[in-house]
Amino acid sequence: MKNKLYQIRLFITLIIFIFIILGIIGIFYPINIFDIQLVPLLQKSIINFSIITIIILSVILIITLFFGRLYCSLICPMGIFQEILGLIFKKDNEYQKNKPYKYFISAITIGFMIGGSTLLIKYLDPYTLFTSAFTYSIIGLSAIIIIAIITFFKNRFFCTNICPVGTILGLISKISIFKLYIDKNECLSCSNCERNCPTGCINSDEEIIDNENCIKCLKCIGNCPKDAIKFGIKPKEEVKFNIKRRETIIAISACAIFLGAIKIGFEKLNNTISKFRDVILPPGSINEERLLDKCLNCNLCVNACPNKIIKKADNEFNAVHIDYNSGEKFCKFNCNECSKVCPSGAIKRISLEEKQKTRIAMATINEDKCINCNYCISVCPVNAISKSERGKSIVDASKCIGCGACVKNCNVNAINIFAVKEQKVL
Repeated sequence: MKNKLYQIRLFITLIIFIFIILGIIGIFYPINIFDIQLVPLLQKSIINFSIITIIILSVILIITLFFGRLYCSLICPMGIFQEILGLIFKKDNEYQKNKPYKYFISAITIGFMIGGSTLLIKYLDPYTLFTSAFTYSIIGLSAIIIIAIITFFKNRFFCTNICPVGTILGLISKISIFKLYIDKNECLSCSNCERNCPTGCINSDEEIIDNENCIKCLKCIGNCPKDAIKFGIKPKEEVKFNIKRRETIIAISACAIFLGAIKIGFEKLNNTISKFRDVILPPGSINEERLLDKCLNCNLCVNACPNKIIKKADNEFNAVHIDYNSGEKFCKFNCNECSKVCPSGAIKRISLEEKQKTRIAMATINEDKCINCNYCISVCPVNAISKSERGKSIVDASKCIGCGACVKNCNVNAINIFAVKEQKVL
């Protein structure tokens, strides 16, 4: 049975990966797989607190506390992508010592996020990088290529020494209740486990497994000819507790960097308002400041938008936004897909009824250009346009939600639409 554990785990992983891909491209997903990605959960728990978010986050952390980094081998799309590459490349591996700089990377990244800035998350979060690649984002595509190259030479080096998610889960996994360990009485010292370990966490010479870096892929169990690798509670005599001076210095330094990063994140949050330009935001974004600081640029909303009016971040606005000059040129009234798929809460999850009452922009009509066709009156979904005494169309500012339907259907370009500073539910 032990020899089949890796195959079973791999089969489940590939099924989950298929669901993730189908969800990213907007075809099908039976559950919202994006709601169980760690960084978006952390982000949402900070900016849009909900009991469900805390429960899901707690479940992931509790599972890690009990069983280790299953998340990295079962749920993380970038992790699964690397595993598939590993199956193709088929390279022998060797034991790799922990690199202390990964703690500093994680401290800065998460500190920035808590302080209100997603600057580093956009470049380091595996989920964000993977999903953004499907919208041909330069950052996402570049990350995929770079990580593929790293995988070719060093297998899951990104997971164990760069990824901030892996570092956080690794620290929890280090104290997990159930661990992988080598039964020294049965070990043949054949090194099969070390050669096949994708994270380089097995030292066959010393017969130890670094559970901090271990992603519980179970490959070592399947490759052990004597069933010398066990998964369970390590015998007490094998547990060693020894705080080294070097580890203490690293821990203190990482904490100091973490606190400093939070401070810098807050400063960036306070300074972003001076860099805004007026843009129309997806319903539920509330305002530019909030979206800029919370959007992970995963671009799921870009893929999900049926009218294709949501655009990726550009040089002028570093977050997703609406462009009525693209796609169907208006926001579909009976649609709140962008709200459904946003995993971080940057676009709040709002009901269709609330979305239909949320003002994201305002329309104005140039009476000098208006030809009295009044077609805009018939297409306005909220009856915000009526006919004036002169027969011209006029906009009722108290009703307009800025969906753009009137602009799209005006043949003489008599209607303009402009952004609002703050979205409001009418």
